[in-house]
Amino acid sequence: MKTALSIAGSDSSGGAGIQADIKTMTMNGVYAMSAITALTAQNTTKVSGISEVEPDFLQKQIDAVFEDIYPDAVKIGMVSSVGLIKVIIGRLKYYKAENIVVDPVMAATSGSNLIRSEAVSVLAEELLPISTIVTPNIPEAEILSEMSIQNKADITEAAKKISDRYGCAVLLKGGHSINDANDLLYADGICRWFEGQRIDNPNTHGTGCTLSSAIASNLAKGFDLEISVQRAKEYISGALAAQLDLGRGSGPVKHAFNLNGYFALMPEQI
Repeated sequence: MKTALSIAGSDSSGGAGIQADIKTMTMNGVYAMSAITALTAQNTTKVSGISEVEPDFLQKQIDAVFEDIYPDAVKIGMVSSVGLIKVIIGRLKYYKAENIVVDPVMAATSGSNLIRSEAVSVLAEELLPISTIVTPNIPEAEILSEMSIQNKADITEAAKKISDRYGCAVLLKGGHSINDANDLLYADGICRWFEGQRIDNPNTHGTGCTLSSAIASNLAKGFDLEISVQRAKEYISGALAAQLDLGRGSGPVKHAFNLNGYFALMPEQI
C-alpha cells in the first residue's frame, strides 16, 4: 500500500489540518501518517488558541515515520515558526523525500493568522525550492509573488513568478472571487487551467488542506502531477457537493462522501 505523511497542525473541530489530511488520504487510497506541528483550539467560527510543539519533538515525529514506514509523498500544512520550518527542511533533505506538496497555510477560514511573518520568508526561500508543488490561494499567492491579483492575467503572472523564483510547480487556486472555481497549474514553464464550477456551499473549512492532501495521495500512488491535480479537484468538488452542514461558522466538507461500505452504514440501512 502506498503511504503519505502529513506535517501540519491539529484542528480540534476535525475539519482542517491533520484531521482533514488523514480523512482525505484514507479516502484517496493511501495509508496516512502524521507529524503534528501545533495543537490548535478551534472550531468553525474561530481559533482560540495555538500551542506549538518544540522543534526537537517535531524532528522525533518525522524521524519515527521515515525510519519505519517511508512515505511515498509528504504534505506540509500549517507551520507557524522558523524553527519548525528549519526542522522540516533538514529532515526532508536528509531522507531524500519525494513528492512534497506545500499548502502555505497563512490564515484559517475564520480569518485568524496561523503563521508568523518572519516564517513566511523561510518557507518561501528554503522550503519551496525542495518541494514538488505549492498550492496557494489568491491571498497567499499575493504574498509569495509580491503582487496584487485582480484578474485571470494576474493569476498567470503570479504563478509564473512564484514558480520561476522558487523552482517548484504552482497550483494557484482561483476560488477567492476570481475565475469562479478555476485553478491554474504552472509547471515547467507550461500553464494549464483546471476548470471548475463554483459549488454553492458556505462550508469550506479545510478545503485547502483537503485539496493538497488529495494531490499528495495521488502523487504517492504514481499519478503524474497534472492527473494528480485533476483527481484532487474532482475529489474536493464531490466533498463540497455533498453539502455537509456542521457548526455555526464555515463548516467542514464531507470527506467521506464516497464511503458506502458495510461498516459505514447506519442501523436503519442494515
